[in-house]
Amino acid sequence: MAKRRFSLRFDSNKEKWVLKNDTTEKIVRIYESKEEATRAGALRKGLGRLGGTVMVRKLNGVLEEERTFAETS
Repeated sequence: MAKRRFSLRFDSNKEKWVLKNDTTEKIVRIYESKEEATRAGALRKGLGRLGGTVMVRKLNGVLEEERTFAETS
């Protein structure tokens, strides 16, 4: 199965941080702040049991880091 890919980026229309599925462009979860989204366990919870890779972007859209979460049983 192909690896699931997501992006965490600031949405200027919503003025919030959104976690989006890169394939479907569907918003998976909305966060009030980047700190809330990147704190321990928040992204893992957003991805669910299937895991995946999250591209974390800065406020200006530049890639900051990539985080990978394994599938859990």
